[in-house]
Amino acid sequence: MALRVLHYADIEAAYDDPERIGRLAGLVDELRDGETLVCGGGDNTGPGVLSVVTEGRQSLEFFRTVEPDAETLGNHDFDHGVDALLSVVADAPQPWLCANATRDGDQFGAAQGVDPWTVVDADGTAVGLVGVAHPETAEINPNAAPVTFSDPLPAVRDGLAALRDRDVDHTVVVSHCGNDTALARAVDADLILGGHDHERRVDRVDGTLVCRPGGTGRSLLEVSFDGDRPTATHHSVDDASVDPDVAEAIHDRMDATGLTDTVATADDPIVCDIRACKRGESRLGNLVVDAYRWQSGADVALNSGGGFRRRPPLSGEVTAFDLVGVTPYAADLLTVALDGAALTETLGHLALESAPDDLPRWHFGHVSGARVVWDDAAERLREARVGGDPVDPDATYTLAATEFFVASDELFPALEPDDVVERHGRQYDALVEYVRERGLDHELDERIRQPTLDDAAVPDRDWPHSP
Repeated sequence: MALRVLHYADIEAAYDDPERIGRLAGLVDELRDGETLVCGGGDNTGPGVLSVVTEGRQSLEFFRTVEPDAETLGNHDFDHGVDALLSVVADAPQPWLCANATRDGDQFGAAQGVDPWTVVDADGTAVGLVGVAHPETAEINPNAAPVTFSDPLPAVRDGLAALRDRDVDHTVVVSHCGNDTALARAVDADLILGGHDHERRVDRVDGTLVCRPGGTGRSLLEVSFDGDRPTATHHSVDDASVDPDVAEAIHDRMDATGLTDTVATADDPIVCDIRACKRGESRLGNLVVDAYRWQSGADVALNSGGGFRRRPPLSGEVTAFDLVGVTPYAADLLTVALDGAALTETLGHLALESAPDDLPRWHFGHVSGARVVWDDAAERLREARVGGDPVDPDATYTLAATEFFVASDELFPALEPDDVVERHGRQYDALVEYVRERGLDHELDERIRQPTLDDAAVPDRDWPHSP
């Protein structure tokens, strides 16, 4: 038999579905043999409801069953802070690899088990693996700020050189950088296993096989080294056997959350697909930011929508667990005070084309308490009103947002920590209590208008989340 590699990445909220995470573990067991390596491409501790409740430790049920050979770090692995992540790293069975992460000049997490590279023996075949995180991890997730993430290209080159000095038979890069095309062109590796981007990928770039498994635990990538060069296949978890130990452990964790009670009924399902999250006004977006404004009493509330998790529609009996799953982050809801000029600037930044990660031009956030008109053709804010009146540049307004947006300079730079005037507890608690009080009857009201947007540029469907 030839070397095979099984690869998963961006499991994220699959932990909130015991059957799905159980099937992923079961599929690994079905496909694995003595010449098989198992690798994880980051974002495999969260986000999700259980990740919020356990600070990512729900992932240990999966890791201890699957016993991966290597795992790299994703931006969401830092959701609960550096100490929480290092606690998971220390207790997980697998080596963690990240060659481009340092803290105070030293290898990040070395004492807990993070290394830049490793060599794994697969039944006599020496496989060298090097891991890298996204270079903008600390910008994407402020909780990662104590860590410095460097350019992955020289880090991978150095790692591969060290591995070749060990006379390995094959070289593999485990990456959470998203688009690994430039990496493949810059380094000489047999295989790059990717993450961060949830779209599946199998491609060959300058002789290197570049792959991604897809996100949320719905598929597993298999790479075979049988032949002149490696080949890759995606396997859906849908028909796999459920690992009973993993599924039962996750069920028990869900029951322990106290979030499984029904808080409202959605007679008209609220879609949670990519359009609802990132296309601007949607019933889902209106629901979340209206909840923020209700809880805070602020003049305006906003959210970029990038943190909304794509999931099946909110339909029928909706539990607190379902609602926390829409925005599963342990961030507080804050109120900031700002003048009208800063508010206008902030409303203009609801257009997210200037955000990190090269977001598509059609991405647009969500707002409550204001009405905006954005000109996509001219890339400018045409109009902004609060309470029916144009925003007064000299007046003072209050705005509710999560602490993520206040702490980060990337999305809404006019929001400053020094301008915080009140804290309102966890942002997802505001959503749960709002729905418990007001229900799920949200509709569109044209609070965001984009008259020049080319709607053909927006994806029409986002299966399996679109109706």
